[in-house]
This record gives sequence, C-alpha cells and structure tokens, in this order.
Amino acid sequence: MKEELLRELKKITPEEERILSGRTKIDKEIYMSEKWDVVDAGKLMDAGKLIQVRTHTRFVHFPKHTHNYIEVIYMCSGSTRHVIDGNDVALMQGELLFLNQTAVQEIYPAGEDDIAVNFIILPEFFDYTLKMIGEENNLLRDFVVDCLRGENDSSGYMHFKVADVLPVQNLLENLIWSIWNRQPNRRSINQATMGLLFLQLMNHMDRMEMGTGGKQRRLMIDVLDYVEEHYREGGLCELAGLLHYDISWLSREIKKITGRNFTELLQEKRLNQAAYLLQHTSMPVMDIAAAAGYDNTSYFHRIFQKRYGLTPRKYRLKECK
Repeated sequence: MKEELLRELKKITPEEERILSGRTKIDKEIYMSEKWDVVDAGKLMDAGKLIQVRTHTRFVHFPKHTHNYIEVIYMCSGSTRHVIDGNDVALMQGELLFLNQTAVQEIYPAGEDDIAVNFIILPEFFDYTLKMIGEENNLLRDFVVDCLRGENDSSGYMHFKVADVLPVQNLLENLIWSIWNRQPNRRSINQATMGLLFLQLMNHMDRMEMGTGGKQRRLMIDVLDYVEEHYREGGLCELAGLLHYDISWLSREIKKITGRNFTELLQEKRLNQAAYLLQHTSMPVMDIAAAAGYDNTSYFHRIFQKRYGLTPRKYRLKECK
C-alpha cells in the first residue's frame, strides 16, 4: 500500500484519543442503536450509501457482537486477532475477512501499527456488483454471494489469505482510495472494482478458509469450483479422487446440500455457458455445443430447448435484438 494512504489511515482518531486518555471500553453510542450487541450500519455510514469505509478502532477490546450489514476487513499493516463463531482467526497484513450478518465476532485490542480498514456494505450493493461483472451465470460466484448474505445456513465468515496476490491488493487499495477520498463517480467505480475483486477471489478459492460450521459450505465451494473449471469434460469419479472422498458419499452430500445431483450441476453450467456464447459471440451453434461440452448436437438442441423454451437459434435471435 502506498505510504501516503497508509499514513492517512494510521492517524489517531478522536475515538482512539479518548481510549488512550483512559477510556477502557468502546463507546457503544458510536456503533449501536437499539440493540447493544448489534453494530448498526445507520450509525456508521451516510444516508443513501451502500458502502462505506472506516479504520478499525485500535487499543480497545470489542466484545461479542453481530452486524446488520456485511463487513469486509482488510489488514493494511500489522495484524488483528478475532474470535468469530468460536473460531480464533488471526488476520495478517494483506489478508481479507468477509463476515455476514449471522457472524458473532469478538476483536482483541490492536496496536498502533495494526491498521485495518472496515468496509461497511449493505447486501443490496452486491446486486449491482453482480451485474457489473457480466451476464454469464456462475454457480460458484452466486453461491459465495449467498454465503455473504447468510442465505445458505453458511459459516459466518470467509478468510482469504491473499497477501501475495498482487491484483487483489491493487483492487483493494483502489477501492479504499476511491471511498476515502470521495472520488467523483465513485459509486460506479466502486461497484466495478468490487466486481473485479470478486472475479480475482474466485480464482483463489483454495486460499479461502471458513469456520468449523462451514465444512459443508467449503465442500460445496470445492465442488462448484471444479464444475466451473471442468464442465466440458469433468466427472464425479475424477472429482471424488481429487477431493479424496468416496464417490457414493460425495454424490449423497452434493444432493443433500444443493438439492441437485452432480450431473444436474454440470448440465446447468454447460447450458449457462452455451446461452452466454449464443448471446455474446457469432460462433455457429455446432461449435457452441462443442465448447459447452456436448458432442451430440441433437442432444444439445433437445435439452437447450427444454431449459429455455426455445431452440438455440431462436434464443440467439430473441436475446440479440
């Protein structure tokens, strides 16, 4: 991170001055409204905003609390210690922590050089973000966003250890700078930047950890990550081997978690890809079928029409008007 921005973020805030002068607890009036264990977005961000940043308050212990928004914490320098849903999490420089609204968080005191930035994000911000990062349906991306929204009985947090991933670091610095300095056109810039950040993080899901309550979610992310990468030729037997699971057990778990079997997940991704190519390229339908993983063009026509109610050709004409 650029020294100029880091110096700005490191400045002692009025709240921290009071703590250094002898206050031993957080001032709940700053963070909470009606419920004294729920941090309220309305207290921390301007009316009408969907995203805001503030530096993490140092030198003081934050007792257990939840949020009525999605919180993203980026460790600019140093480290902080968190207990989230009973899990001890050490957030190191360059790492990223996503917490949904179900997460119960406790934070131990940070030192002067432990500089973290908190992104306060309303869930609807991600609706715009998803539109900004393309129209192609992505099962993995949608699943991760649902986890953030707390819609999958998911683990309350996702910890990305991406300190050495330069594009992620650059995007986070750009996002902080844009919001902190109230850059013109920042809403569109922030939404596009968050979209690019998501795309980068999707490439590094192996660096993501979840709490113990998220073991099923972690398994599902591994499955969907495989489907996204290997939808043309992938198979359940190969996936079970890669994950070191019994194939029958894995098949049952996928069905239990998603309500769909592996073949249905694979089929959905292939048809999504075919629809995307029909809309955004001039490739012949036969080539699109092959690119989506179908060797039998007649079979492709049949299942595509069953899914979308139109033949591939008619779908292209309708969507490209």
